[in-house]
Amino acid sequence: MGKLKFVYCGTPDFSVPTLKMLFEHADIDLKYVISMPDRPAGRGKQLKSPEVIEFAKENNIPYFQTTNINKEDEFLNELEQLEIDAICVLAFAQFLGDRILNLPKLACFNIHTSLLPKYRGAAPIQYALLNGDKETGVSIQKMVKKMDAGNIVHEHKLQISDNETGGELYDRLKKQAAISMSNFITEILENNITEKVQDESQVSFAPTLKRKDGHLKFAEKNYNDLHNQVRALLPWPGTYCFLNDKRLKVFAIERSDEKLSPGKVSTKSGFLNIGIQDGAVRIKELQLEGKKRCLDIELLNGLRGEICIQ
Repeated sequence: MGKLKFVYCGTPDFSVPTLKMLFEHADIDLKYVISMPDRPAGRGKQLKSPEVIEFAKENNIPYFQTTNINKEDEFLNELEQLEIDAICVLAFAQFLGDRILNLPKLACFNIHTSLLPKYRGAAPIQYALLNGDKETGVSIQKMVKKMDAGNIVHEHKLQISDNETGGELYDRLKKQAAISMSNFITEILENNITEKVQDESQVSFAPTLKRKDGHLKFAEKNYNDLHNQVRALLPWPGTYCFLNDKRLKVFAIERSDEKLSPGKVSTKSGFLNIGIQDGAVRIKELQLEGKKRCLDIELLNGLRGEICIQ
């Protein structure tokens, strides 16, 4: 077997390690990188290319940008002429229609960062942490029109530590995605592909997170739920509450030994403590609207009067 002709579809920095692996792989002929169009970014709102396009430009890889690959008839005609073996998709942010799904000789393969059928959707990393899971992983699935529902052709499990944040798990899975795809390529070359049908009775979903999902409702939750919410949503969308009607970003919490009823605030220990369903919690690292990130001790030194947290 000669080199496998691949097309890669991805957009953010999460997609770059897998792209780099495909570009450097001795048995892969990377024909195209497909991504979203350039978008305004930063204070100056200058147009910025997606990270995978930046990589493609730096390494002279042919690329194509579009908001909807399914409508690009002329480009799809070109891909059909190339007789592509496989299309690899990771964090592309577009659904693939019948024409492109049927284009490669092997299949379109999607890399998904959960153990499917658990957490189909856009935010599997955060939902694994929100739910306090001890295990996650990478699934490579043969794409069908239904979201994340295709047969699993490769799987790798990862253990989650108790204090791991969304950002930390993101970085680990970003690297593991590339490793898993490399291992799957070996299976393709050895004609050793196995397919596992997903159990539809076990399906769960991880929809896109919004900023409002970061609101910490201390009086309504126990410590484990709050701990998981803070770590899962760090760095994005982040967690917050309101201190005297000003937004208070929360970066770290810890258990407090103080006895408080749910929602009651106390600073008598020198810490910012608040009552929750199963005791009390200290809001340890925080940032009040208009101020710098700091410890609660530092913030309290500059506050006067009664403190209300919502």
